[in-house]
Amino acid sequence: MNRPAVAVCCAVLASTSAGAIQMTMNRRAIEEAIYIGQSRIESERARFHAPYRVRVARPPVDWIDVITPFHRVELAAEGNARRGGRQFGQRDALQILGEAPDQIDLLIEMSFHPLNTFVGVPVYQVAIVPSGGAHVAPRRLDRFPRFGPRFDTPGPDLPTPNATPVFGGGQPVLGATLVAAFDGARLDPEGRYEVVVLEGETELSRSALDFAKMR
Repeated sequence: MNRPAVAVCCAVLASTSAGAIQMTMNRRAIEEAIYIGQSRIESERARFHAPYRVRVARPPVDWIDVITPFHRVELAAEGNARRGGRQFGQRDALQILGEAPDQIDLLIEMSFHPLNTFVGVPVYQVAIVPSGGAHVAPRRLDRFPRFGPRFDTPGPDLPTPNATPVFGGGQPVLGATLVAAFDGARLDPEGRYEVVVLEGETELSRSALDFAKMR
């Protein structure tokens, strides 16, 4: 990539590095998200993804990936570029945002003890907790088991719309991904929250979440 293109990419990344979650994606925001996703500067894309990943490292929770509307479009454009797909445009972005354009997804990555006896993912629950406020429950929570190794990547894979969990046919459950879909209209786009993962009444982890560092 030539120097002018690098400068433009860095300027776009700088403009999207902080502020607040953009619940409504206008044309300019979509273009910026697509530009980042299609960038060939791997290190800059990794820097963009960093604020959206919350490291937990409290077993069984490894980390939490936050997917905002802006992040969702960037990830779709990035995946399309990696696959060598056709040009990704506004229409593709609007299709990705779908019927829930203000949805915020939390992808909670988990690893289980290798000697566990699980035959599926336990019925974990997820909530977002504002300071001094009541728990906000997701409008949808899917639990996907993992039967093989998982590798640490700079950015998450997009949740598959309407996917159903699979079972391993007797294979040991090594981990899981919880996909918690929240109604963005119920959340402050500049707010600070805590993400709580529960097993029954037992709190497994509590992690700080700052939307002001995202877009």
